[in-house]
Amino acid sequence: MSVYFDCRFIRVDHHDGISRFSSELFKSLSRIESVTALISDIQQLKELPRGTDYFLANDPKNPLLEMFLPRRLNNQGASVVFSPMQTMGSLGKKYRLILTLHDLIYYKHRKPPVFLAWPIRLAWRLFHLSFAPVRLLLNRADAVVTISETTKSLIEINRLTRRPVTVVYNASSMPVVGSSKIGPKTKNLVYMGSFMPYKNVELLIKGMEDLPEFTLTLCSKVDPNRREQLLASAVQDARSRIVFVNGMSEAKYSEILDDSFALVTASKDEGFGIPVIEAMSRSIPVVLSDIPIFREVASEAGHFFNPDSPSDFALAVKSLEANGSWQQASKTSLERAKAFSWDDSAGKLNLLVQSLRD
Repeated sequence: MSVYFDCRFIRVDHHDGISRFSSELFKSLSRIESVTALISDIQQLKELPRGTDYFLANDPKNPLLEMFLPRRLNNQGASVVFSPMQTMGSLGKKYRLILTLHDLIYYKHRKPPVFLAWPIRLAWRLFHLSFAPVRLLLNRADAVVTISETTKSLIEINRLTRRPVTVVYNASSMPVVGSSKIGPKTKNLVYMGSFMPYKNVELLIKGMEDLPEFTLTLCSKVDPNRREQLLASAVQDARSRIVFVNGMSEAKYSEILDDSFALVTASKDEGFGIPVIEAMSRSIPVVLSDIPIFREVASEAGHFFNPDSPSDFALAVKSLEANGSWQQASKTSLERAKAFSWDDSAGKLNLLVQSLRD
């Protein structure tokens, strides 16, 4: 059986969510199954194990070339192909195909990422105007993967596919610490994520008015205009306690996270929340908007707040200051982090691959 894993969404500059999902899941799967990487750039091999077998194919963003991909994979003798996206060409395939739908966020928030070229942004908007295109794509597959029970439920509610849906969780690439922490090193709150409107970063900044002893560090790259827009929403006293780092290395992020009081996010929609798992793996408490996906991921480790209430966010942070609360939250976070691992996820994907071979 020839198993192919679509690694064409791995970024060669820095990982986004799908890039990391692809890289880490491939690494774990390759330890238990002989698998060939489908790549579109030789540089992508740097994010894969040394000596990985690979097949150089087209850029997945080229729809014309994508139409001819099934013929090329047929000629390669592919038996099962897994893609971490739902857009892989499938017409004329002779192999079993597994497609992935991570979430349904962009059906509610249709604004595409600004770094994409304008033709791709236009296609993005058109694709997400209705469920018809994704239904067509998913039903051409033999099985569908998603990354959470929350999204699986939405797929079923919206009847997006007749194929079986398997949950293969995301995980953290940060190592899980050996024990919980005895106490916080600082009163710094950390945010990691984009600054798109649905991320609701304005609420975190507004909530800093009621947290005069705390600082807020926003780690991700941010457009200068967006940065000024966010700072303008803060009162003068809070502005000096809000730090925009504008991107950092993974080592630096781990260092800031380990020294933080809590990871915070006010997102109104989320695909999964990898930063949440990363914080929990480092035994850091997580203060999260009360939405279904965060309830699933953080479970009893989460301290939840109303994403429309800055004061509720501040109260959730302050609740960790009660005697013993932070230490208990640190312990609970670490225990919850152990529920997610790339090896477990790869094992579940491999079971699905084997079932399609039978």
